[in-house]
Amino acid sequence: MKKIRNFCIIAHIDHGKSTIADRMMELTGTVAKREMKSQLLDSMELEREKGITIKLTPVTMHWKGFILNLIDTPGHVDFSYEVSRSLAAVETAVLVVDATQGIQAQTLANVYLALEQNLKIIPVINKIDLPAADVDTVAAQIMNLLGCERKEIIEVSGKTGVGVDKILDAIIDWGPEARLFRGLSEVTTENEGASPVTTGRSDPSPETTLDSGTTKALIFDSYFDDYRGVVLYVRVFEGEIPKNAEIWMMGTKTRGEALEVGFLTPKMSPQEKLEAGEIGYIVTNLKSTREARVGDTVTLLKNPAEVALPGYKHVVPFVYAGFFPVSNDQYKELKEAIEKLSLSDSALEYEPENSPILGFGLRIGFLGLLHLDIIKERLEREFKLDLIVTNPSTNYEVVMNNGEVKEIKSAAELPDASEVLEIREPWAKGEIILPKSMIGNVLNLINERRGHQTNLSYIETRAVIDFEAPMANLLTDFYDQLKSVTSGYASFNYELKGYQAGDLVRVDFLVAGHKMDALSVVAHRTEAEAIGRDITKKLKEIIPRQNYEVALQAAIGARIIARETIGAYRKDVTVKIHTGDRDRKAKLLNKQKRGKARMKRFGKVDIPAEAFTVMLKKD
Repeated sequence: MKKIRNFCIIAHIDHGKSTIADRMMELTGTVAKREMKSQLLDSMELEREKGITIKLTPVTMHWKGFILNLIDTPGHVDFSYEVSRSLAAVETAVLVVDATQGIQAQTLANVYLALEQNLKIIPVINKIDLPAADVDTVAAQIMNLLGCERKEIIEVSGKTGVGVDKILDAIIDWGPEARLFRGLSEVTTENEGASPVTTGRSDPSPETTLDSGTTKALIFDSYFDDYRGVVLYVRVFEGEIPKNAEIWMMGTKTRGEALEVGFLTPKMSPQEKLEAGEIGYIVTNLKSTREARVGDTVTLLKNPAEVALPGYKHVVPFVYAGFFPVSNDQYKELKEAIEKLSLSDSALEYEPENSPILGFGLRIGFLGLLHLDIIKERLEREFKLDLIVTNPSTNYEVVMNNGEVKEIKSAAELPDASEVLEIREPWAKGEIILPKSMIGNVLNLINERRGHQTNLSYIETRAVIDFEAPMANLLTDFYDQLKSVTSGYASFNYELKGYQAGDLVRVDFLVAGHKMDALSVVAHRTEAEAIGRDITKKLKEIIPRQNYEVALQAAIGARIIARETIGAYRKDVTVKIHTGDRDRKAKLLNKQKRGKARMKRFGKVDIPAEAFTVMLKKD
């Protein structure tokens, strides 16, 4: 175990994590030159197309007689749960900062996560080859943040490979060797956001963590392979897992068999066994990853451990959207597809939903809008589904008159106003990093979203604004507006703070007098009219014209707060009359008028799929 080093690379989006991982694999000879391609660990088609990492990916490398286990992590705030799982499986974190951009919001968030786990942090400045690189300023920011010395910061270029060997040497020289235990103080199983302090890995007492002679491995990721079944990515903390051994999942109380064990290089490389300190994979005979959840402990059936390893904190989705198949025949396929995706994505929660207009579908919970977008694209690409996705919303807590507290995930579930005592909405705690000169614009934007600033601090030439705001107001286009008012220089990170009561109302939308539950939203009373006007205008552009006039209305209860009218097609019924007889013309026009009135009574307005995502439609 003295020859094993486990580490992960953490950074803000686009700071070069995957490119540095490529150079490491090239340098260590893990991947042959002819097989090398950029972002090699980003195997998913979507990852390569968007240029972002979505799933954590482990790989085993050899360097100067040492075994280096690397986990490449995502940088986007929506996937920070993947990062927290990676950190629990390693002892060292390589912190990458872009030489042209400096410290960003996710850089800070990831540093806090690494400090919580008491990891050794190795600071790296990447992209030093770019003309805009300002290495000295960025180094000063890192020294200010970590309290390290200038000589400890490694300067590299992931593109050219300069300095990457120094990172590998630093991991061997400075990084701690693989440990046999995880302290119980490092990871909580509560939903509370962790504070950015070093809690440390506590020394385990024999009765809590170490069972002498037993095997314990932590599952930090799992996925379902159509040909091989459930594959687990594990970090072995004690004992060993031999090939063909019978295994026991302590959390789900499931029995399985390790059909194959080995390392990822990055292809699967089978071994006879996985030993303490190593990171690898186990191919099991399980049919569903529900039986082997991420965060569970794997032990051997013949000599099981008595106490499981502490898992991860349970993440709670706070963005919900309805997913409906265009054809109801595809409902079963949609359900099976979501089940498969949720196997490796612990943050995905779903439940059946039925809409009078859209039919049967699923209400799915996400960690953010990018998460929603990725899942939607994967369903359409990998499972060939045609989907209608409703407006994303957040969850609310409703206190009834009798004191009962209900959680609702969409406006359609909101009980009658006479039965409700108060409605509580989720608030987010956010952090924005930006140049000092742009503070005023951003504070105005926060105030427009009913938010308020809680703290303002400075890191060298940059400002850090801490603020709180309602989650619903950050969901749709806050990030786009932030980029717009700061010319793209600001970065943004947030987490759920808790629920606060507010003067909230349900805004319904009526098309030709029919209420559309799928379009309803919960809004603050002060913003309801503006939202009503905005959405009815957008619906007017999307819903096609009919042969009769169609009214689009926004209402709070029985009170109409906004209206738009889609004009009818005009057909000239008098064109066939060749005389100028007014009576004959009037007779035909009256007949047309009666026909339109009848159509209006019985006609059905065809609502296109885009109408249900009207909230995401930019002006």
